[in-house]
Amino acid sequence: MAAADPQVRLQALSEDFQKLQHDLQEVVASRQKLEGQKQENVGVKKVVSPELDPLLLRRCSDNLSQEFDNLGEDETIYKLVGPVLLKQEKFEAESTVKGRLDYINGEISRLEGQIKETQEKLEKKKTEIIQIQASAQAAAGAGGHSSQ
Repeated sequence: MAAADPQVRLQALSEDFQKLQHDLQEVVASRQKLEGQKQENVGVKKVVSPELDPLLLRRCSDNLSQEFDNLGEDETIYKLVGPVLLKQEKFEAESTVKGRLDYINGEISRLEGQIKETQEKLEKKKTEIIQIQASAQAAAGAGGHSSQ
């Protein structure tokens, strides 16, 4: 019965390890999704000239406030709502995008904490598994020598 206990413990640890790996994959996928959303929100959509047919440009910039600062007084910001472009005030657009980016950055930080924590748990489980395997091998080796 004593020989089965390490095996049972090893099986439980292996299952825990696999669950943690799965959890880590899900958290990493969530973080990647947020990174994509962040890049979408860093891009600013604007119309170049009100006199021309609306020409929607997507400009990506890591410095969002600089992008808004580059907008001239004659340029218009449009918000895409479904299939329709609606005119939007500059301050409202800045506020909306900044709020969204703040939320996304907060979520990314939270997920990075979860990733680190899960990686630490994985390492701990891995160490436990190795210790049990080493103990089982040492016990098997000692048992094998005493019977000879």
